[in-house]
Amino acid sequence: MRTNLSKRKQIISTSSDPETAVLVAIMGRHQDEREVNDFLDELEFLASTAGVNSVKRFVQRLEKPDIRTFVGSGKVLEIKKFIDENNVQLLLFDDELSPSQIRNLEKELGKKVLDRTNLILDIFAARAKTAHAKTQVELAQYQYLLPRLAGMWTHLERQRGGIGMRGPGEKEIETDRRIVRDRISLLKEELQKIDRQMATQRKNRGELIRVALVGYTNVGKSTIMNVLSKSEVFAENKLFATLDTTVRKIVIENVPFLLSDTVGFIRKLPTHLIESFKSTLDEVREADILLHIVDISHPNFEDQINIVNQTLTDIKAHDKTTILVFNKIDAYHFEEKEADDLSPVTKKNRSLEQLEKTWMAKIPSNCIFISAVKKENMETLKQVLYQLVKEMHNSRYPYNNLLY
Repeated sequence: MRTNLSKRKQIISTSSDPETAVLVAIMGRHQDEREVNDFLDELEFLASTAGVNSVKRFVQRLEKPDIRTFVGSGKVLEIKKFIDENNVQLLLFDDELSPSQIRNLEKELGKKVLDRTNLILDIFAARAKTAHAKTQVELAQYQYLLPRLAGMWTHLERQRGGIGMRGPGEKEIETDRRIVRDRISLLKEELQKIDRQMATQRKNRGELIRVALVGYTNVGKSTIMNVLSKSEVFAENKLFATLDTTVRKIVIENVPFLLSDTVGFIRKLPTHLIESFKSTLDEVREADILLHIVDISHPNFEDQINIVNQTLTDIKAHDKTTILVFNKIDAYHFEEKEADDLSPVTKKNRSLEQLEKTWMAKIPSNCIFISAVKKENMETLKQVLYQLVKEMHNSRYPYNNLLY
């Protein structure tokens, strides 16, 4: 590809000192300060995963984003004053910005401006290890890049000249767009081949029941995979530690099944990634049983459950047999109320026992509380899996149940 297309903006610093950033968000009509801070906590975690230090947050209450600079002109001046005084290199916005908003902000602030989608794409690019994952991420990056080409280079308005190029010619921006579109087409063809290969692999797995681990990112799916399969799948306390689907054959009490670990979901997951990771998400679509892993120590685990359920609905995988697995019970903390405190009980005041009773009343048979790190209640999880897989296999293959 031409040299100018290689000048795309990079997020993760190559120097020894990490980049510093400010986080920016707006507070809509139906949002409160707690919710916005929760969103910014996640953005800060994303930034940390990308190797960026967050030094300050800016929040503005607006009915809708400013069409020109996302936040108001007064807030832009406030941000500029801070970043100039503190030598901040980067601005991270919690929502996706339009190409014109990015150009206007960079022009007024004189710093690099990135939105949430670009940050996630950069993390995916850094985490991708296999050719499959790299192809998926590259496609998502180019799909994001295409409408944002204008303003990324200074030569875009020049006309091409020379012999055979006289006349109106073709602007550099159109040449760049054509090259990117060609690259997108090529990557889509490569992914179609990969999708066919992986579909064939899934068909060749025989009559084994398939179980898929799903959940919000960083809830402990890979750790559970390691405990159940006695393998060493990469696990780390960072977002999107796992991009490639890992499949292992598991045997519990002579009952075999396949267990797959998939990419974690997240709030505002970029649509480009959902489209690009089709073959990875097919592991979820074609699974017989879903293990929905939840980090019960997270203060907003209920919101994360809803986001995962909505994503499963979006990819048409919401109607499967599901076991809700509350992980990290060893890290759960609550604030015990004083005996004379008559105020209503809130989420932060509920003990683990109270939460267990609440959720097990909602989902009595398929709700389990575990600690994968401490291996607490893992035998209970194995027994529930054993019964479900056994019943499903006997129902599907009634003449092939001699093992049981």
